[in-house]
Amino acid sequence: MSRDSPTGRSCRARLEGTAKMAADDTAGTDPRPARPSARGCILAAVPFSAPLPLALPGAAVGAATEPVGPLGLALRGRPPGAAVRRAPAARGGAAGPAVRPPRPPRGNRVRRMYERARRAWDRPLTAYYLIFGAGLLLTALGLVMVYSASMIKALELSLPGSYFFRKQFLAAVIGAGLMLLASRMPGKLHRALSYPLLVGAVFLMVLVQVPGIGHSVNGNQNWIYLGGPFQLQPSEFGKLALILWGADLLARKQDKRLLTQWKHLLVPLVPVAFMLLGLIMLGGDMGTAIILAAILFGLLWLAGAPTRLFGGVLAVTCVLGFILIRTSANRMSRLACIGATEPGPEDQCWQAVHGIYALASGGWFGSGLGASVEKWGQLPEPHTDFIFAITGEELGLAGTLSVLALFAALGYAGIRVAGRTEDPFVRYAAGGVTTWITAQAVVNVGAVLGLLPIAGVPLPLFSYGGSALLPTMFAVGLLIAFAREDPAARAALAMRRPGVRWKTMRRRVKKRPSGER
Repeated sequence: MSRDSPTGRSCRARLEGTAKMAADDTAGTDPRPARPSARGCILAAVPFSAPLPLALPGAAVGAATEPVGPLGLALRGRPPGAAVRRAPAARGGAAGPAVRPPRPPRGNRVRRMYERARRAWDRPLTAYYLIFGAGLLLTALGLVMVYSASMIKALELSLPGSYFFRKQFLAAVIGAGLMLLASRMPGKLHRALSYPLLVGAVFLMVLVQVPGIGHSVNGNQNWIYLGGPFQLQPSEFGKLALILWGADLLARKQDKRLLTQWKHLLVPLVPVAFMLLGLIMLGGDMGTAIILAAILFGLLWLAGAPTRLFGGVLAVTCVLGFILIRTSANRMSRLACIGATEPGPEDQCWQAVHGIYALASGGWFGSGLGASVEKWGQLPEPHTDFIFAITGEELGLAGTLSVLALFAALGYAGIRVAGRTEDPFVRYAAGGVTTWITAQAVVNVGAVLGLLPIAGVPLPLFSYGGSALLPTMFAVGLLIAFAREDPAARAALAMRRPGVRWKTMRRRVKKRPSGER
């Protein structure tokens, strides 16, 4: 399009008119009613030599970032290769659309949660809190269930409804004192008490077999009357004595590097353990003998006994156990009740079947605390050997799983203490206590579920029985003491003291100027 053509002259006139009206608007004069439009003209085709100095309304003064056309108009295009500039958002004004960061994949989120939980689980005081909390919760819940399960039994014996509960509560108070004492005792004192405790346990177990001193309960002569309503079962203290004495013996032999020889590994540990087993079996208490044998195997396993040696001791124990079961009609009948769903001839499986009935009628959340039906004379020993069945009936599956979770936490914490220590005595003692509590819990719960024969052993820290509760709480105190002796746990506990924390905070807080408040 030529400059002198009619179309060019028309476009030029329109542009000049637009520029003049823009100048009038800027000066404040009234615009004319009709403004010519410059739409449709091609600016690039008008080769003017002198651009007109004009400014359009709304244009920024001094803006020189865009190319200027022949008439002084700023073109909205950008030269090739120029960087794009975005105007920053005004401070305090409305910002543009926020760009959301991409969401992390679900796998990374789960992994972060797992890492956070793992770091929390690996803290130095985790074992300490697990042992202390699980032990106290099991004891407290056991007191509640003993009161609920034993009320009807006490009324049948013409006793007050809280008779068994009061005795168990007294034993729990004494046991709490023993647990606190054991948790504060140093390791050297524990080792010094091992020999007197073993001698005392053996002496009391011999007295059980003396006529006129020992007392028989449910066909087993393993009790000694202390006067009034109190009686003692020495075999329960024999478990604790074997653990402490065996741990001290193995630790001293390990320090002298004698455990590599099989005779030092077996003698005198195995003969003393078999002596205790013989004294227990004289009274006919095979359930306690099974737990004592489990403690022996746990100590041998922790000491690193060879497979052939370990298998040999296990084979001898199994042969002796088979002979003892085979020669007793009562033990054979208990073995035949595994998985029974009917009482059978002469109701020989009555207790096992009604234990299953109690668990089955509990449902998810139980019939309510104190609302058990089986404890009204249907289920024998509801507050001792079969208290787990009453728990399932009154508290349901939620209650039984809670009890099992507490035992699992206690067992894990004991294994953790035994695995992380460098002291051989702590390793053997913690492993022996953990084996004792977990094996006895498995035997008791397995018998209630019908998976194992009824052995007549109580549920640790849970069932009624002061003779079983006192040494078990002392053993829990041992685990607490061993968990506190870990160097990292000791440093963490030291930081929690009020004086240390105050000094640490004073070091971290910066000093302020004197005029600042």
